[in-house]
Amino acid sequence: MSTNASSPAGDAPWTVSRILDWTTQHLKKAGCETPRLDAELLLAHARGCPRIQLYVQFQEVVTDAQRAVMRDLVKRRAVAEPVAYLIGHREFFSLDFEVTHDTLIPRPDTETLVLELISLARKQPAPRILDLGTGSGCIAIAAAVNVPAAQVTAVDIAPATLEVARRNARRHKVDSRVEFVLGDLFAGLPPGRTFDWIVSNPPYIPQGELSTLAADVRLHEPHTALDGGPDGLAVIRRLVSEAPAWLVPGGTLLCEFSPEQAAALLGLVEGNSAWTGGRVLKDLAGRARVLAAHRAS
Repeated sequence: MSTNASSPAGDAPWTVSRILDWTTQHLKKAGCETPRLDAELLLAHARGCPRIQLYVQFQEVVTDAQRAVMRDLVKRRAVAEPVAYLIGHREFFSLDFEVTHDTLIPRPDTETLVLELISLARKQPAPRILDLGTGSGCIAIAAAVNVPAAQVTAVDIAPATLEVARRNARRHKVDSRVEFVLGDLFAGLPPGRTFDWIVSNPPYIPQGELSTLAADVRLHEPHTALDGGPDGLAVIRRLVSEAPAWLVPGGTLLCEFSPEQAAALLGLVEGNSAWTGGRVLKDLAGRARVLAAHRAS
């Protein structure tokens, strides 16, 4: 991408179409899995327009200022910085969420948990939902938006992460129904509180596998939101052990995990008399993804 309005040879100017083509090829060579999509998202951000608008702007010449922004974004993307961090937001459950390097990037896999939560919580008159390790707030806020009768408590151990979640709650106008608590799992909650639902997308990557993750995850996403201890189950064990004391009888725990951990998680639930009816929910790709367990009455 030249620094002038046209290339050194004086041929075609740097239009939207030309920049998209050049960027797509550049990111493809850099190993990006979705180079065209990345190019479109970055250019839309540089131009301050919705991505869909690029399709009616193909022949427009991109300004020098916009191209300067785009060059920086492409340079950073080519060394694996995630697009969501570069543009500052990510869509989840048809809602737009601010994300920063303090938050895990929301992923479609987590929508399996949210779908189960929403479909069942809607049937209750005033469900009380606790989201542990809220990150960007995507689970808590999607629940609050889609279950208007719900009261949601969102917990995170990192102050900076919690501030992002608060901003997302204000963005989606549910801040009056989402309470934010700073703490390690249940530690920040007042004793005696109980909930109908406890939900979590906890860290569940085994420590030994962190170095094998894709570069954009390994180098840029917060390891505290990924590192699940030696076998990936350190935080999940705490959830299974401690959650019954915070659930009403018959209340439900929904916990995301990695597909190969399914048998181990069911074993944890079946080995604890506080739980009944443990089952595994599959994601859209048919992989085991979410543990659902009910507190014994």
